[in-house]
Amino acid sequence: MRLLPEQDYVPELLVGHETSDDAGVYKLTEDIALIQTIDYFTPVVDDPYMFGQIAAANALSDVYAMGGEPKTVLNMVGYPIKKLGPDILAEILRGASDKVKEAGAVTIGGHSIDDQEPKFGLSVTGLAHPNAIWKNIGAEPGDLLVLSKPIGVGILTTGIKRNAVTAEQEREVTETMALLNKSAADALKDFTPHAVTDVTGFGLLGHGSEIARGSNVSFEVSLSDVPVLEGTYELAAKGVVPGGSKSNHKWLDGDVEYEEISTEEQLVLCDAITSGGLLVALPENEAGKYVEALKNKGLVHAAIVGKVIEQKDKLIYVKR
Repeated sequence: MRLLPEQDYVPELLVGHETSDDAGVYKLTEDIALIQTIDYFTPVVDDPYMFGQIAAANALSDVYAMGGEPKTVLNMVGYPIKKLGPDILAEILRGASDKVKEAGAVTIGGHSIDDQEPKFGLSVTGLAHPNAIWKNIGAEPGDLLVLSKPIGVGILTTGIKRNAVTAEQEREVTETMALLNKSAADALKDFTPHAVTDVTGFGLLGHGSEIARGSNVSFEVSLSDVPVLEGTYELAAKGVVPGGSKSNHKWLDGDVEYEEISTEEQLVLCDAITSGGLLVALPENEAGKYVEALKNKGLVHAAIVGKVIEQKDKLIYVKR
């Protein structure tokens, strides 16, 4: 839910909050646009260093999804220092710092408060050319949909909290969340995407619906083509599903038509994700080449997951 005031017209504001895009974009000069975003959350893994890495990758992702390059970050910390001591916080900050350096950006400060529950995230500033901004609107009928990372993150991290995943599954989901979208964004600059977003809290279908609605089109998604982390369907069948994923599923009721898709499978497609991949709508003759470029960069799960069609009654049609 977006509880934001109506935006007055500002010619330099290239992207505001009207289409629920990943970041705001403000034109500074004819050649420079400022990209700004902010994100933070409670720990999703037990390892504080990896939590810092994941939080940083998640926040940085919004700049990549807009076609920009991250330049500076500010840390945001809520932490019970008297209860947990300084060492855990130091590891969170070290993890974030290492990920920010990997992105080629620099940490320039931040703010902290004493909080009973640990929370951490980043405010990120990036740059791009004003004419090279990617938006989450503009998808055209005939485009294919490419997803750069697998889904299932929310379900598996819930499984971690319930001691219901294997060590290998925990390792895979942690590495997936900590993986920057830098490679996916860099590869995309060789193509002509019509719409781009990153898949996070609203899940694959939630963020897909935002693109479809803003572009006045509909999507067809093929369940069998969607990359999913190992163990996700088994956990969903056991009821190991976070509340956010259930809320997404309910929120999309009326906007999505499922063709012989079980409730558990529907929940996987609506899974609330931390630091997910890019979802890209691009011309049919480019989609396969983009997937190949992603795989060459080590993004082995990258796949074409559907197509854009003329606007119909529903925003998304899911087929098996």
